[in-house]
Amino acid sequence: MSSDAASRDASSSLVGPSDASAIRVANLSKCFQIYGRPEDRLKQSILPRVQRLLGRPESRHYREFWALHDISLDVRKGGTLGVIGRNGSGKSTLLQIICGTLTPTSGTVEVNGRVAALLELGSGFNPEFTGRENIYMSGAVLGLSREEVDARYDDIVAFAEIGDFIEQPIKTYSSGMYLRLAFAVIAHADAEILVIDEALAVGDAVFTQKCMRFLRTFMRNGTLLFVSHDVGSVLNLCESAVWLDKGIIRMYGNAREITDAYNRECMQIAVGESIRIETVGVDKTNPEWVVSPTLDPAVQVSFFDNIVNSEGWTTNLAKLVSVGITDGNGQVYASFVGGEHIELKVTAIAYSPLHSPIIGFLVKDRLGQALFGENTFDAAGAVPAASGQSITARFVFSLPMLSNGDYTMTVAIADGTPEVHVQHHWLHDAIVIRVSTKRPGHGLVGIPFKKVSLKVD
Repeated sequence: MSSDAASRDASSSLVGPSDASAIRVANLSKCFQIYGRPEDRLKQSILPRVQRLLGRPESRHYREFWALHDISLDVRKGGTLGVIGRNGSGKSTLLQIICGTLTPTSGTVEVNGRVAALLELGSGFNPEFTGRENIYMSGAVLGLSREEVDARYDDIVAFAEIGDFIEQPIKTYSSGMYLRLAFAVIAHADAEILVIDEALAVGDAVFTQKCMRFLRTFMRNGTLLFVSHDVGSVLNLCESAVWLDKGIIRMYGNAREITDAYNRECMQIAVGESIRIETVGVDKTNPEWVVSPTLDPAVQVSFFDNIVNSEGWTTNLAKLVSVGITDGNGQVYASFVGGEHIELKVTAIAYSPLHSPIIGFLVKDRLGQALFGENTFDAAGAVPAASGQSITARFVFSLPMLSNGDYTMTVAIADGTPEVHVQHHWLHDAIVIRVSTKRPGHGLVGIPFKKVSLKVD
């Protein structure tokens, strides 16, 4: 897709009146002036004015860098938009313009509602001020009165969980403490729009989970603009996404479609132009579910081989040809009981010599969150395969106790090691899984318990 076509497609997606939009960006462009030497900046501030007075052509002592070019997008009130792209694609510039910390070269930005932003880590904080002083300063920047900050102060400190450091200068904080305090402030700003730029990447697991719980609660009524290199987080939080590439919109739409395309592009860059990754599978045929009548109705897990309809990418150097589920005796069934031992069998063919083929799978929920998976490298190590040879992987495990709903299994074959490899064939939704149970779900993935008891004396 060309940059002009991408921009036109994105612009055409703007629908509805402006009062239904939390954020509305139209034909936005941003150009930075890049100076090669410090003295060039001084020349640019003086010489063109003198040349205009003398009636001479103006000289230019900088080069232009267009960080954004003709960007148009719309985020409805209560919507969630993820922004993805490689470093230097213009993501942070776009967010800074939306937040008002940068001015656009051309185009317009309309924001309806109070905005709280977590951009560069520690931005908006004075390193010489204490945590307490920075809370009041940041609150004022967000439009809160001193009385409103007073009423929220104890909750902010409790959320941040930095203890006595609240009375220490910010310059003594670790990056994690910066994040805790910054997020605590925006979480209590009563904002209608949250803008978060990759900051959660530095948090520890416990605090990141705390932030995610807050975001899920906020998303019930608020609007979220979320920038991350972690496409899993974008899928988890966002209903739509925009992919920026060198300052233009490459794609704009459904989060799953955008992140899949972005992943393929990143993989193509990783393998180089010598191997061409192709998109495979476009048939959206609905599966027909086959359910065994002999299953325990408490937890019923149904499988459907969807490999012929799977989407993904391939280098044409190896191909996944079949994915099957059997019981411990090799019998193929469409349905099993939660906790039952099953065998997943994945077969592939090498069309080029593979030094160390790896076959793996990953089970995801409907939001694209990875629940569990495995690959063959740790068990089998490096086992070379010649061109034309068949490769079979077997995984024997107990089915987890999944909650009601639909799940999918992604399968892939690569060559190399888990750390350094080339993906040769990747298929989304190769297996479709439907779970039906009358038991209430607890968490994303449950486990079969050998014994649960309660005794009252």
